[in-house]
Amino acid sequence: MLVNRRELVALAAAGVAAANAIAPAGQARAASGAKIKAIAFDGFPIIDPRPVAARTEEIFPGRGLELGNAWRARQFEYIWLRTLGGHYADFWQVTQESLVFAAKLLKIDLSADQRDQLMQSYLTLKAWPDVLPALKALRDVGIRMAFLSNLTNAMLDAAVRNSGLEGLLEGHLSTDKVKAFKPDPRAYQIGVDAFKLRKEEIVFAAFAGWDAAGARWFGYPTFWVNRLKLPVEELGVVPDGVGSSLGDLVKFVTA
Repeated sequence: MLVNRRELVALAAAGVAAANAIAPAGQARAASGAKIKAIAFDGFPIIDPRPVAARTEEIFPGRGLELGNAWRARQFEYIWLRTLGGHYADFWQVTQESLVFAAKLLKIDLSADQRDQLMQSYLTLKAWPDVLPALKALRDVGIRMAFLSNLTNAMLDAAVRNSGLEGLLEGHLSTDKVKAFKPDPRAYQIGVDAFKLRKEEIVFAAFAGWDAAGARWFGYPTFWVNRLKLPVEELGVVPDGVGSSLGDLVKFVTA
């Protein structure tokens, strides 16, 4: 998933301190010692979302950062409010509605064409540079992999196609299946049901700190791909491991 409002600024120094409190890459995954057989990936350890921000600034020079921050903040508020309120709409719809609201909030004149350009930027996203070799390494040691993401199947399909990742991941586990966004436990349960494994045998790979916490609450061994080097969320749990790349995840799973 995309980062939340506190994660919009990369606080590198704080992230280093947080990482010291968590098991480093390569350390034992879970207290149970269960053998890891699969990885459920949030979308953004694999998909690089930065071009959305770049496109926002390109369309609204000088105000792109402000709009992007407000857009992402409302995006998360809407997915959580819709889940809590029992009024689900898929991630594509929520993302568009949050963009429209953010523009109105900031009194930015957003035309239908500009709205569509920003939405289409999600369908042009590609994988981070370290993804392909990491997924191949995990595949070669027999680890099963799939997205477990709030994104729609169409958004995930586009990223796989754009990045040449066909054949490396199993069928998408979009939260559309249960009409509830993470961190609702119903969303994380999709991985258990799809892989037909115990949760202790599935590592959840998170991009956002809140998602790492949600997966730990659910009971997954959790690795935080902390690309932004952010501090751990104050939610009473910490990831089982943390690193800044998918290479670190490979070390964690195969140690």
